Amino acid sequence: MNVRKSDLFLADVEAQFEWYVDKAGWDVADRYLNAVESTCGLLGNHPRLGPNVSFQHPRLKEWRFFPISSPFDKHVLFYEMEGNDVIIRRIMHGQRNLPKRLLGA
Repeated sequence: MNVRKSDLFLADVEAQFEWYVDKAGWDVADRYLNAVESTCGLLGNHPRLGPNVSFQHPRLKEWRFFPISSPFDKHVLFYEMEGNDVIIRRIMHGQRNLPKRLLGA
């Protein structure tokens, strides 16, 4: 399947990358980017790996989730499938108020 990345996903990755650069250095930030890319590639090849989310909001019902590769596995990638595309929607720390943040509230 083709992997497409939403603007919100790209903004999430950029913000987290900058946080890692500031708090942990370039090496950790680069490892984070590699883990994100690896996970995106995995989902492009196996899009049904991630279970559906259990959120009730209609915009989120078809979304799936999957943790980023270790050691960044507290970060969760949210995506959906449309035809032959895997659309990566968001990435964020899994201990947030996820439905509210995913809806942009």
